[in-house]
Amino acid sequence: MPSYTVSAESFDAIEKEWLDLLPQAANDNFFLLPLWNRLWWQAFGNDKERLLLAAREGGRLVGIAPLVRDGSQAHLGDTRILDYADFVVARGHEAGFYSGLLDALEARGITRLSVRSVPSASPTISHLTEQARSRGYSTVCTEKEDVCPRIELPASWDDYLALLSKKDRHELRRKIRNLLDRRQVRWYALSGLQVQRQDLEDFLRLFRLSRDEKARFLDPVMEGFFWNMATAMGQAGYLRLFFMELEGARVAATVCFDYGNELLLYNSGFEPAYGRLSVGLLLKAFCLKEAIEAGKKTFDFLRGSEDYKYNLGGRDTTIHCCTLEKA
Repeated sequence: MPSYTVSAESFDAIEKEWLDLLPQAANDNFFLLPLWNRLWWQAFGNDKERLLLAAREGGRLVGIAPLVRDGSQAHLGDTRILDYADFVVARGHEAGFYSGLLDALEARGITRLSVRSVPSASPTISHLTEQARSRGYSTVCTEKEDVCPRIELPASWDDYLALLSKKDRHELRRKIRNLLDRRQVRWYALSGLQVQRQDLEDFLRLFRLSRDEKARFLDPVMEGFFWNMATAMGQAGYLRLFFMELEGARVAATVCFDYGNELLLYNSGFEPAYGRLSVGLLLKAFCLKEAIEAGKKTFDFLRGSEDYKYNLGGRDTTIHCCTLEKA
């Protein structure tokens, strides 16, 4: 096996290499971006010890482990805001990376590792557990921590509708017709520098209104994260903020991330007074329609098993929690 060196790094020192590495990883996804990890750390990591480990082979970066350390334990993932969490590993370097990672953790006195929200297709599920068991670790990977429904998108809206069950197709068409026949409707997306302070305020207002649990979730720290995240992701070109207006008033909003061949639906809100018109669900359908028209390959509803995701054609993929511990 080639020799791998593992060292602790900073975001600033490794960001460019990290971005170059992501397309080489089998598990490349939006939530593994260095910017997302930096934003999480700025919002939630001030009282924690960061352990950002980089693995290199012959000087070339082949893997990253953005961990949080707590004494003899380390963990990765935050189920409140991270739909997927994982290590970033170049294809073909999985065995060497995970072996080097365990060496580095053991050298630092870390005997327990927990990784939340790992996609089922991740090499972490197989390679890390195999390496750990060979060293005498007890390992557990839950059968299912949660689901992230997704749709592999066809070439046209009509083809998409054909994928739905007869009932769901009928209901979607009926709801769209009911909305368009009775109201002056406008829906649109903002991105990049188009997103202004008032737009974010309107999204947060609708987010709070849509459900009591969302209002409770949006405490001052979480609200600060949303502001910083939306601003930074907008400037970086990843943010798509969708609105629906009825007779000039914004009644629904969604935050989506545009990443490669995917559009990811991160969060949403709507005005309950218009719930009978299904404005929340229909705006999501229009987001999906735009993804198809833009040539995206996948629409990801992200974490959670809400009914609307399946009504719009979502099919489950699973995410897992893996824990390793050495006596």
